[in-house]
Amino acid sequence: MASLKEVKRQIGGVKKTSQITKAMNMVAAAKLRGAQQKMEAFRPYTAKFNAAMGNLSGNMEAGQFPLMETREVKTVELLVITSDRGLCGSFNANIMKTAEKLAAKLEKEGKKVSYVCVGKKAARYFRKSGKIRQTFVDIMSTFQMFNARTIAQDVAANFIAGNADEVHLVYSRFKSVAIQRPESEPLLPVRPLVETGGEAQKNVVADYIYEPSPTEIMEVLLPLYLNVMVYHAMLEVGASEHAARMTAMDNATKACKDIISRLTRLYNKARQSGITAELMDIVGGAEALKG
Repeated sequence: MASLKEVKRQIGGVKKTSQITKAMNMVAAAKLRGAQQKMEAFRPYTAKFNAAMGNLSGNMEAGQFPLMETREVKTVELLVITSDRGLCGSFNANIMKTAEKLAAKLEKEGKKVSYVCVGKKAARYFRKSGKIRQTFVDIMSTFQMFNARTIAQDVAANFIAGNADEVHLVYSRFKSVAIQRPESEPLLPVRPLVETGGEAQKNVVADYIYEPSPTEIMEVLLPLYLNVMVYHAMLEVGASEHAARMTAMDNATKACKDIISRLTRLYNKARQSGITAELMDIVGGAEALKG
């Protein structure tokens, strides 16, 4: 059985760890409020932007613009967005597993896959694969729209140059504080949204007159559309990261309490055993004196 001093030292160490995890939980909760507000405020803008793009692109041909050019798919690029920091459970691992599964599926079809990694976790994870084309790190904690614009411009330039025939976006969508689900969706080429059927087709019901012409508007909106899609994904990942960290730190704090409870019982048993041994020594000594 462990000594009293050793058990007491372990209890003190776990209590300090519990204080740290509790503080990190509170910090994550505070950051989550701000990140969630920004994300929820941007979602309606993204929905309206997509609706406008659906209305405009309905009468456009798929290859009318460079970013809408459809060609034989031989190379695919995956834009993977994770956090820069860890200690958020399996949050980043789930995103990277989703990217890996998609990459494996594409490679099985005979397509070449490359990665653009946003966030340190994705950059470190895919470094050994040798398939990373570009990385953007140390921006996820304080990112702004210009960061999303830089990423979108890099991906678009690579697509227009013909180095990638398709681009897929892999990120985590914020459902609730307890649920963050990794998702993948096509980013390039930009396809007319009405061709996909479903919600996009149901929403595009009006016939608008545009000034200037729809073609001129699309030339401006297509790059902005990429900026919005990337920024929206970064906002989703930012809110999801804080929610996942808050949950992970709450679970860690509870685990610390369970460990402290178990160690306390062990301490009491060791203390009781020590007292019993001392009493037996005293009784044995008294009996020896009587003899």
